[in-house]
Amino acid sequence: MWGIRLHMDTIFIEKLEVFARHGVYPEENKLGQKFLVSAELAVDTEEAGHTDDLTKSVNYGEVAHRITQIMQENTHKLIEAAAADVCENLLLEFPLIQQIRLKIEKPWAPVGLPLASVGVEITRGWHTAYIALGSNMGDKEAYLQFGVDSLSATQGCQVTKVSSFLRTAPYGGVEQDDFLNGVLELRTILSPTALLTRLHEIEADAHRERKIHWGPRTLDLDIIFYDDLILDTPDLHIPHIDMANRDFVLTPLAEIAPYMRHPIFHKTVDEMKRALK
Repeated sequence: MWGIRLHMDTIFIEKLEVFARHGVYPEENKLGQKFLVSAELAVDTEEAGHTDDLTKSVNYGEVAHRITQIMQENTHKLIEAAAADVCENLLLEFPLIQQIRLKIEKPWAPVGLPLASVGVEITRGWHTAYIALGSNMGDKEAYLQFGVDSLSATQGCQVTKVSSFLRTAPYGGVEQDDFLNGVLELRTILSPTALLTRLHEIEADAHRERKIHWGPRTLDLDIIFYDDLILDTPDLHIPHIDMANRDFVLTPLAEIAPYMRHPIFHKTVDEMKRALK
């Protein structure tokens, strides 16, 4: 159901009544109205079930009160924004929640027609991404560390592993200085496109200039894996389309995730590394 872990259970809150001020009309923001909030929380409750220890699970009472507080403290024109706000806060504040399915209904929606309710339902959760880092200008190690630190400081991102940095020859046929490369493991609630945007922001902060394809750069950040997602858009390919040919990606990646399996080739990182050599 959730696609996160084998032992993932669900704690649910159904139709929590919250009086709040969200809507596109001024009277909705001023007068407020009733909302119904339902939440399904993906949590591994196995240890809590064996120990009868609440600290090993998520207190649904605390979650319900926090949902109410978030809904009442903020005003959004769209309930989509209100739902995203609630999900982000809950994921950041309750570390045992792996994923949330949240539904917000407006039973008094001012549409001028008889209806029971309107609403929105969204799903948000934690994901594991692997990011390749590279630099061949200036203080290369400092630039790589800047990338690691910037991601660590990004809300909704937690750097969980960082490989060793290795020096490699340039790739792609452009004559330039050797690179310093590495890979990090990232736990994140950002979507792939939001993560890509953040990586580009960090590169810009490191004064990255995109003048020559495969040319020299202060900092290069690439998404290698994002869970087991397969994604092809004009701007983003996951898994990284050329990773299997890049020893400077596979070697540091094998250091921190040797058994991560490519969702298309169905080979582990270690197998791809050995095949390349």
